[in-house]
Amino acid sequence: MASPIVAGSSVQRTVVQVFAKAPVPGEIKTRLIPVLGPEGATELHCRLMRHTLATAALARIGPVEVWTTGRGDDAFIQACKRLLGVQVHLQPDGDLGARMRAAAEDGLRRASRVIIVGTDCPTMRQEDLREARDALTAGDDLVLGPAEDGGYWLIGLARCDPALFSGIAWSSSTVLAATRERLRALGWRWSELATRWDVDRPDDLTRLAQLRSLSSLVDNLTWHPASA
Repeated sequence: MASPIVAGSSVQRTVVQVFAKAPVPGEIKTRLIPVLGPEGATELHCRLMRHTLATAALARIGPVEVWTTGRGDDAFIQACKRLLGVQVHLQPDGDLGARMRAAAEDGLRRASRVIIVGTDCPTMRQEDLREARDALTAGDDLVLGPAEDGGYWLIGLARCDPALFSGIAWSSSTVLAATRERLRALGWRWSELATRWDVDRPDDLTRLAQLRSLSSLVDNLTWHPASA
């Protein structure tokens, strides 16, 4: 097993890495295409991405980066770069674990702490990111944000080990449990944030619309809950 990467103490900062697919109609939010259509699903993805980036920027815990698929020259991605001042990186090949490992290792060469989030958890708060940063600063090796579906919506690292990201059945209900087992085997100290939910399925649209503070994310989107 490769030696874990530990950030140098001379670089005391946190980097937030937002994993986001390029908004290509038909290739994103595929489980929502039957009720939103390709364009509607793409629009929702863009709204969720803007919301996530704004939350990360307003948390003011460190630089925010977009780790995207494709060539990185998508107009929407470039608009985020220009308007929000985020850096854009391309996700490498491989499964989700390989891509997160590469991003984490890259970040830990430049910073003491890396926090990775997706764009599917609109209930993530600025305070969540600060809490993750503070836990890592206080000595935790890792922080997890558990998701209701058995995965996680955030992973924060002060060090990285390949075991955390290999041999995991990504996009399954066992991701969180398997990650906890890896952490126990490594003997790492970790903490967990509040359990939250992702917007992945048709029922999640109704749930989102019922939250007054977030209902604008689905405003003017047409879908048919009864057909979900």
